[in-house]
Amino acid sequence: MTESIARHLIDPDQRSRDRRDDPNRNAVDGIVQEMPRLRRYARRLIGDADRADDLVHDCVVRALDKLESWQPGTNLRAWLFVILRNCLYDQHRRSKRRPLVDDEIPDDQVPRISGGQEDRVALDEVETAFARLGEDHQEILYLVAIEGRRYEDAAGTLHIPVGTVRSRLSRAREALRDALDGG
Repeated sequence: MTESIARHLIDPDQRSRDRRDDPNRNAVDGIVQEMPRLRRYARRLIGDADRADDLVHDCVVRALDKLESWQPGTNLRAWLFVILRNCLYDQHRRSKRRPLVDDEIPDDQVPRISGGQEDRVALDEVETAFARLGEDHQEILYLVAIEGRRYEDAAGTLHIPVGTVRSRLSRAREALRDALDGG
């Protein structure tokens, strides 16, 4: 440790070179950059902003704790999404053992932002149709259509082949269209 400090005192530029070359430092920077996507994904999975932020916190803590298991050069985002899903599964298992107090505001008391009536009705119809889809369809639509992830990234996150991503996405889009058409 003292050698490192001495190197930085002798050569102040060494610190910035060390940071650039340190894969763990780069991974930490990458985790920080991925946090907005993690939050969006968590909010999509949970539906509650506060619980989603708690889930992201658990994910980041676990990622930092297990940073040595991440392989530099691999897809950090996919690795983080897998950790986030695993944290969600862990929370779900824990909640089965001890029920959580549901302190959410009932839907009829949630303040709504007024917008164009037609847009609001269309959005409500999409939300209702989306909610009626199966979990697999919701998840694949969220990752690819909403989050904009590549098929390969979604496949890595879900631990399924790319071909399965394509077929699930096709079926999910068709199911959403049918639901919107009243079918």
